[in-house]
Amino acid sequence: MATEPLDKVQRHAGIDRLFHWVTAATMVVLLATSLLPIIGIRFAWVDLHWMAGVLLTVAIVLHIVRATFWQQLMVIVPRPADLAEFSGARPGKYSLPQKLMHLAWALAVVAAAVTGVLLMIKAGTPFFVRNPYVFTLGTWGYLTLLHDLAALLSVFLIMVHVYFGLLPEKRAYLRSMAKGWMTRAELRAHHRDGERGPP
Repeated sequence: MATEPLDKVQRHAGIDRLFHWVTAATMVVLLATSLLPIIGIRFAWVDLHWMAGVLLTVAIVLHIVRATFWQQLMVIVPRPADLAEFSGARPGKYSLPQKLMHLAWALAVVAAAVTGVLLMIKAGTPFFVRNPYVFTLGTWGYLTLLHDLAALLSVFLIMVHVYFGLLPEKRAYLRSMAKGWMTRAELRAHHRDGERGPP
């Protein structure tokens, strides 16, 4: 049985990589089912949309539970000490831009999930009997606006995330999200030694 080279250091556990790619897939389905009909591509999108939304919501809840009880939750929270990176200090597991991206994703996805669940009442799904009168017309408008703003923020974040993920100097991060590991040299070049966070 071949052994893994000693210079490989685990950055992301398999369950965390699975969460990332399930989130990516559901986001693509959600954005496609919401935006394609707007540009004139007609298909039965409603069921696909809410099913992807439910899957994304379940994945996020599981991720929050895992991060809270089995990982170091504070490792992803931006702190004033992170500003030292601007003077050349190396970050811990996540840099300040990575933490801010995660925070923006959290805001966008939680806003989309909460408003999406409420909008399911208006649309009618196996989880909710259709009832467009549970909220006023104005409230439905605000919920739809917040949901759509969260979707637009998600489109922007996807573009930024993909752009930086494909940059040559960021390929180690892309590989770590695909395969789980970075080399020790990559880790030391970008992060404080020994502070890669929990596996």
